[in-house]
Amino acid sequence: MIVNILRFSFKDGVTQEVQADVLERMRRTASVDSVEFGVVGRDIGDPRDGFTHAFTAAVADLAALERYLHDPVHLAGDPHILPYFARLSAVRLSDDPDPELTAKIEDLHLQKVRTYPDWGRMLAEVVDGTIATELPA
Repeated sequence: MIVNILRFSFKDGVTQEVQADVLERMRRTASVDSVEFGVVGRDIGDPRDGFTHAFTAAVADLAALERYLHDPVHLAGDPHILPYFARLSAVRLSDDPDPELTAKIEDLHLQKVRTYPDWGRMLAEVVDGTIATELPA
């Protein structure tokens, strides 16, 4: 199992209505076929971290992760989600013992950046360095 947890906060001035729409789009993404379980809601961690909300999606394996990354629901949602974030941070965990798993996940992610460069640029504007957004030189 590979679990992706995104902690985020909205930009100042984003209305409650827009926040609700963003969270609903994230719930749709968290419920695509490749996801085993998903949770979207308030971040109840340390408020000093500055995050207000969180998104979790768990997938069975790398093949499911690849399907998730390129799922039409996921692709359609992100342009209506990412522009409203002030900040985004990722935490990943897995019970897979493969020592190369982290590199394999990053390779899948960078493949998505290459395939959808506009998505990579949107992500780069808000992510805090916990997700690769640039291709290696």
